[in-house]
Amino acid sequence: MPAVLRIVLRRVALLVPLLLGIVLFAFLVMRFSDADPASAFFQGANPTPGQLHEFRERNGLLDPLPVRYVHFVGDLLHGDLGTSTLTRAAVADQIVTALPLTLQLAFLGLGLAVVLSLAGGVTAAVYRDRWPDQAVRAVSLVGVAAPGFWLALLMIQYLAVAKGWFPAGGYVNPADSVTGWLRTMALPALALSLPVAAQLTRVVRTSVVEELDKDYVRTAFGGGLPPRVVVGRNVLRNALVNPLTVLGLRIGHLLGGAVVIETVFALPGMGKLMIDAVQNGDPAVVQGVVLTTATGFVVVNLVIDLLHLVINPRLRTA
Repeated sequence: MPAVLRIVLRRVALLVPLLLGIVLFAFLVMRFSDADPASAFFQGANPTPGQLHEFRERNGLLDPLPVRYVHFVGDLLHGDLGTSTLTRAAVADQIVTALPLTLQLAFLGLGLAVVLSLAGGVTAAVYRDRWPDQAVRAVSLVGVAAPGFWLALLMIQYLAVAKGWFPAGGYVNPADSVTGWLRTMALPALALSLPVAAQLTRVVRTSVVEELDKDYVRTAFGGGLPPRVVVGRNVLRNALVNPLTVLGLRIGHLLGGAVVIETVFALPGMGKLMIDAVQNGDPAVVQGVVLTTATGFVVVNLVIDLLHLVINPRLRTA
């Protein structure tokens, strides 16, 4: 069996206990929370104790905890995330409806963060200790300190309300209008990406500076190779290992930040779904959103881990 395939299979095998841990954590957190599915189901009414008991018995809420966990895992294996206590709709259907928008926002934010960090980090490294470097470092420091929701509110106030360049909220499906979709997603994606881009910029700068100080770079410059070739083909490829690791860790920030950004811009994604579920006391929906988000985080980190094998051949021969 090739070494690369063995590494990939080993990484995938490690996902199994991790995913089981996520499932157990989500199950226990919701079972020990104050949310009562029976009370939420009869919200707005005055149920009798007998009606509450009947609901709990019918839905298995009175079973021992290990039995409920086995049933929960069995339902998950069949793709069943449960049923909303309030709407009686399948949680999986609600997530399938809301997830595409969150993925669009997360990938747009990720793409912007990568582009901005590469442009800023490489520029700062090439012009080390000169004014472009100082400017990039100052801007990135502000970006790291500024929370995403605050940036989102500033963008709404200045770019949407004062200038009218972008809508202050809402969502346009790309199937209806690509231009409208870009206008509604531009500010949320930018607000989501800036804190991540600021941190990545500093990591990219440090990695590129370390690579530029190595002997093979000086040899390449001494051989007459132009800087764009040396930096683009050699330096950047070798310097991307550390930024990729940090990017994998920041995926959680992108997914978690998307919840807040969607709420600020009134986007009907996973964030709004979760906030509404928390406010209305719908634990099944909260649990489904947590499981989906955590699983997505784990899978994306696996992809980042495998990208290390592509960028750094030494990992494949270690």
